[in-house]
Amino acid sequence: MSSAPLPSGRHHLSREQVVASQRSRMLAAMAEAMMEKGYVGTPVAEIIRRAGVSRETFYQQFRSKQDCFIQALDTGTDVLARLLELAADDRLEQAAAGGPLAPPAQFRRLLHIYLRTLADEPALARVFLVEVYAAGPEAMERRREVQGRFAEAIADIFDARTPDARFACDALVAATAQLVTTHLVTGDLDALRALEEPLAELADRLLG
Repeated sequence: MSSAPLPSGRHHLSREQVVASQRSRMLAAMAEAMMEKGYVGTPVAEIIRRAGVSRETFYQQFRSKQDCFIQALDTGTDVLARLLELAADDRLEQAAAGGPLAPPAQFRRLLHIYLRTLADEPALARVFLVEVYAAGPEAMERRREVQGRFAEAIADIFDARTPDARFACDALVAATAQLVTTHLVTGDLDALRALEEPLAELADRLLG
């Protein structure tokens, strides 16, 4: 999620490009600061220091620290939403090529991409899974919506239509989120990646 600062001196960027660069840097600074200090311990001054912008620039784009956090959270949810879309497209391509993979294999592929993305973007992952609890009900509602979409994707993979099967999908998402959060808090990204096998086995037991 990192974004390079603008070059010093004269440049040929448009006003829109400058604003987009500043915004990207502030969102990245928000996420990176919270990895170290948490939501409560991250003041606006820390965000603008890391982003290399003025306080005036910050408040031109965000109403408050919470507004900046919500928009950083939206960046994370957009990434996860794209993962779910890619998984759906992948299933369609498999069907067109002669038949989809079995549901457990489809889930394993989705899980692999999900865990790899979180491990590659730990600051963004922490915004979505850890600091969201301190940011108020609006942030929590966004998280709930994305978790629900993840459960829907799993239900589609396993054709889970009964109440018990849908509950199993929700339980699998909750277990995944809790285990991932634990490793994000401790900073153990290798352990996060290693969740793929036990979570795939859990899905087989619950839904296979």
